[in-house]
Amino acid sequence: MIIKDIYLKKAKLNSLNGAIIFFTNEKFEINNTQGIINSKEKDIFKKNLKKVDLKKNIFSFDYNHNQRVIFLALKKNQSQTYFENQGAKIFNFLKNENIKKVNILCETLYKISNTNLIYSFIHGMKLKSYHFDKYLSKKNSGIINLNVVSSTKVDKKLKNNLDAIEKGVNLTKDLVSEPGNILHPDEYSRRIRELKKFGLKVNIYDKKKLKKMGCNALLGVGQGSIRGSYLVTMEWKGNKSQKKPLAFVGKGVCFDTGGISLKPARFMEDMTYDMAGSAVVVGLMKSLALRKAKVNAVGVVGLVENMVSGNAQRPGDIVKSFSGKTIEVLNTDAEGRLVLADAITFTEKKFRPSFIIDLATLTGAIVVALGSEYAGLFSNSDKISKQIFDSGEKVEEKVWRLPLHENYDKLMNSKNADMQNINYVGGAGSTTAAQFLQRFIINKTPWAHLDIAGMAFSKYAGSLNSGGATGYGVRLLNKFVEDYYE
Repeated sequence: MIIKDIYLKKAKLNSLNGAIIFFTNEKFEINNTQGIINSKEKDIFKKNLKKVDLKKNIFSFDYNHNQRVIFLALKKNQSQTYFENQGAKIFNFLKNENIKKVNILCETLYKISNTNLIYSFIHGMKLKSYHFDKYLSKKNSGIINLNVVSSTKVDKKLKNNLDAIEKGVNLTKDLVSEPGNILHPDEYSRRIRELKKFGLKVNIYDKKKLKKMGCNALLGVGQGSIRGSYLVTMEWKGNKSQKKPLAFVGKGVCFDTGGISLKPARFMEDMTYDMAGSAVVVGLMKSLALRKAKVNAVGVVGLVENMVSGNAQRPGDIVKSFSGKTIEVLNTDAEGRLVLADAITFTEKKFRPSFIIDLATLTGAIVVALGSEYAGLFSNSDKISKQIFDSGEKVEEKVWRLPLHENYDKLMNSKNADMQNINYVGGAGSTTAAQFLQRFIINKTPWAHLDIAGMAFSKYAGSLNSGGATGYGVRLLNKFVEDYYE
């Protein structure tokens, strides 16, 4: 469903058609309606409000055949996220009631909270309205025409920032939602190249270049596929005085069969979202570019397809990574860490960033530990961990820090190579995976790993999404950048 919004000056009730949203306090008391409704109209409202159920915060009635009045009761002194969630709630109401034209009376918000929060309210509506219907012959989406009625001047900067975040989140959702036969590594790299038009510098390293560079851990994962394997970099330069960029790295396994260590057939179709970590990085970089963030940032994604063929990587193969360290591949379904191993070291060496944050749908173990409420956070930096945690709390994209410790290294040591790619002893699956990745931070760069396996895709609707791809991570990292590095 598409929301088209326009901003109008103050208007009276009798000049508006469609649904009309009034904001009230928790007791459904109407405030600041002078010049909007007259005394007769106010009496009609009060009469209808006697029927309200105070356990709910939405109440509506048909004022006449052209107008539907909707009251939204809001709590005092609430956060931006609260208003986003209320916007999402109103969107659901409008969708269920098949309402196509809506007027939001911003003036009625004045005595409840800061009117700038109306932008967050509309942002929540737009985020919730996302639906991936690209391949449906009969589209589910319609258009909601939204009139934002306010006598105050439009805050263009705030509006543009929220629009940039929305577009980044929706790009991430689009990428994660695409089927594997469409969004294979060749097509994915082409789509990233298109981001140049937003001011990003994009470089694509193909199989030939990667082989010359020595990225054999990444190449080993993709060697069973007829598709290419790539490392793609996206650079945004928004701060001339910043010496070291911020770096974000994403796992982009476009489809994961598990390779020769084959996954069970049941739910294998969900493995199209094994590239969600990379999609978050791509969506974030687009958002930073669109809102012209005053920061230098680089996004790096490793794009592969993990397939079964006569040329596929075998259990027991030993590969030499970009770092020079050797890896014994005991399980070809522990492939994401191999992709990230080369991507992380490459990022550290080429860009010398102030920190590296990687994202990946890396382990099923993190879903067992945290479900779909928190992403797993692992880091060598208390400072970055706290910043990420606090940012997640602000936008309700939560993380929970889990331990790293040198004692876990022995579980990943190999007799035949510098390390092996799985822990055959069992237990601590997410931690040993993160411990593996940490070995590819060569120069003690501050680093954090977000395991988003439980967060990137949901069978059920969330507060700001309608089920499917969630876009988790874009808003979290945008807030992290905005609050601590701009």
